[in-house]
Amino acid sequence: MKALVLAGGAGTRLRPITHTSAKQLVPVANKPVLFYGLEAIAAAGITDVGIVVGDTVAEIMEAVGDGSKFGLDVTYIPQRKPLGLAHAVRISRDYLGDDDFAMYLGDNFVVGGIDQPIRVFRAHRPDAHLLLTRVSDPRSFGVAELDEHGRVRHLEEKPTHPRSDLALVGVYLFSPAIHEAVRAIEPSWRGELEITHAVQWLIDEGKDVRSTLISGYWKDTGNVTDMLEVNRLVLETVEPRCDGDVDQDSELIGRVRVDEGAVIRNSRVIGPVVVGSGTVITDSYVGPFTSIAEGCLVEDSELEFSIVLRNASISGVRRIEASLIGRHVQVTPAPPVPHAHRLVLGDHSKAQISS
Repeated sequence: MKALVLAGGAGTRLRPITHTSAKQLVPVANKPVLFYGLEAIAAAGITDVGIVVGDTVAEIMEAVGDGSKFGLDVTYIPQRKPLGLAHAVRISRDYLGDDDFAMYLGDNFVVGGIDQPIRVFRAHRPDAHLLLTRVSDPRSFGVAELDEHGRVRHLEEKPTHPRSDLALVGVYLFSPAIHEAVRAIEPSWRGELEITHAVQWLIDEGKDVRSTLISGYWKDTGNVTDMLEVNRLVLETVEPRCDGDVDQDSELIGRVRVDEGAVIRNSRVIGPVVVGSGTVITDSYVGPFTSIAEGCLVEDSELEFSIVLRNASISGVRRIEASLIGRHVQVTPAPPVPHAHRLVLGDHSKAQISS
């Protein structure tokens, strides 16, 4: 069995961060979200992985390499333009051959891994096996309707009037039957080849399409709110450890991990928090559910429930919370006069200002 990992999307909902970085490499607890998926695939006993890549191919390849650090053998599959999940399957036909495979969206996060659904799939070998979860508002997802035996009867992509509250999780298990399906469908109104349409084609052809309802946590980390929530969840599992330099005037409370080379002076850090190597925190407060990457500076500031990417600096800022701060960003106080806001914002940014 192989795995097909999709890492070619543009990440428009995470702009401006993704103007200069792949969305799959935005860190959760100081580790790229893509790595969690690759680790889950390896834990499920799969070693051959194809990664579908787009414009950020160089960055993805630099981060993942040949996959050996995950115990994987990685092959990169270029996708000229993200034209839908079924399109990714279509262009990966030569790599996948006639093997069963797991398709994993590279910006998704599934707590508990995927080894159990894969064991079930291998035991029964249906034509397709979907992972589902209950959501409060299914209109933003692919939605499944099940029959009385729990088999999938109908799928719909982002329906205005959903038939159920069962959303498709970003992990799909397929037999080679899916290749005929992705060749048979036409682009949707969005101009994409939808995987829901391909699976519906299997259903209409009388194929065996089953599902598993996952009770664990799942998130599509495609926007800042979800990134912060996943970061919070992962930080809940952090084991306290201090390999850095913390002076006697500082206080570490709860689950705080300070990596080697980090320095904390005259500061209070309340976990769960991770502090990356080479980061310096002085005269500051860092509150729960915060991850600070390597090489950052936090001085005379307050920071909580946030993600700070590498080499960012925050200096003299009274309070920052629920924020995603990019690489090499500088955050400083505005001058006291004149009373005006001076902004340099990337395309599609959102700014909230108290006047």
